[in-house]
Amino acid sequence: MKGDKNRMNVLDEIRNRAKSLKKTIALPEYDDERVLQAAEIATRDQVAFIQLVGDPVIIKEKAKSLGVSLSGIEIVDHQRDKPRAEYVQSLFELRKAKGLTLEQADQWMNSTMYYACMMLYHNRIDGIVSGASLSSPDVIRPALQIIKTAPGIKLASSCFLMVVPECPYGSNGVFLFADSGFNPNPNSEELAHIAITTARTATQLLEVEPVVAMLSFSTKGSAKHELVDKVIEATTIAHSLKPDLLIDGELQGDAALVPSVAAKKAPGSKVAGKANVLIFPDLNAGNICYKLTERLAKATAIGPILQGLAKPVNDLSRGCKAQDIVDQIAVTVLQTQF
Repeated sequence: MKGDKNRMNVLDEIRNRAKSLKKTIALPEYDDERVLQAAEIATRDQVAFIQLVGDPVIIKEKAKSLGVSLSGIEIVDHQRDKPRAEYVQSLFELRKAKGLTLEQADQWMNSTMYYACMMLYHNRIDGIVSGASLSSPDVIRPALQIIKTAPGIKLASSCFLMVVPECPYGSNGVFLFADSGFNPNPNSEELAHIAITTARTATQLLEVEPVVAMLSFSTKGSAKHELVDKVIEATTIAHSLKPDLLIDGELQGDAALVPSVAAKKAPGSKVAGKANVLIFPDLNAGNICYKLTERLAKATAIGPILQGLAKPVNDLSRGCKAQDIVDQIAVTVLQTQF
């Protein structure tokens, strides 16, 4: 998706790119009606091959009551699956240094989320989407314990793909917000890594040049506070780690987005007034802002998109709709290429 493309094409293009890759995505929340509906849509539209992990009796009964077709969808019974014993032993080997016993490993495999992570670890599937009913920690913890972070990545983080209707800012109304779902209070070094990782996601997922604004309640020294200092230091660190990255801060939200405001508050900045990647100073700001943007601006919010894992595992908002899950499946498919 080039930056000048109409925002209406963004999600369609992501889905179309996903279709061409023909990857397999596991959905562990087998008893959530939105997940079953999303599985049907993703299979019908050929976004991915879908595997539902869970009790086949419950899945079939619930699908029937919802009028959901399971045609083309594979059901993996995590209690009776042939490789289960192998997965238990493998999990034990992975975590025994952390004190996990073989008996505990067997108990962990009763969780469909842990089971899906072992399927991904053994390359049986290409990615996982979960979090419609599970909390974010219950999605992220197994991923970090089993899949772990990618080589060279110091910090896992998350971002939201925001598509804002009738918006002239960003990449024609398209933005990445980070971190809006994972790291509660990153220090300056962590914030710098979040910025760099999210910029990479913008390049890979959206095929745009990232223009990164490090957000604050201050613009270029308009306020003095230790919270402002953290953002300034993070910007400096990001510059040193990635000199070619188009990044600036500290910037207030209006200075980051609106050219006329940027000209007054941050004259000469190559980022101000042009940002398409917004980095928030903490999870309070990032999470509140994405939810307000989604509800007040009627934006589409896809995420949390987890960044920095060795293999793609993605979270969902528990307020998500079936189509949000389908879109997150498409994003997960694209992440298999990075």
